[in-house]
Amino acid sequence: MKARIVAALLSLAAVHAFAAADEFTLTIKNHTFEPKELKLPAGKKVKVLVVNQDATPAEFESKPLSREKVIPGKSTGIINVGPLQPGRYAFVEEYHETEAGAQGTIVVE
Repeated sequence: MKARIVAALLSLAAVHAFAAADEFTLTIKNHTFEPKELKLPAGKKVKVLVVNQDATPAEFESKPLSREKVIPGKSTGIINVGPLQPGRYAFVEEYHETEAGAQGTIVVE
């Protein structure tokens, strides 16, 4: 019985570790993206977690990816992308896109 429980827990840990590898984080602070360039794997579906640390809402927009999402202040939004071809895909924080730092690029390799 104990061996089964340990095996089940190890299996869950392995599944969680695998799932975590498919998630990438993009942070917005002071209307600025960090990192400016987010690297994603080609040919794979992934989740991009957009963490808005600002008190005000932000809008992640990428016309090349056909993705747009409003993320309330102090919260996280999930953007599913892929599978993508290798290349560069621009994105902006639409509410402040003319400000320095409100633009970035997803690089797919």
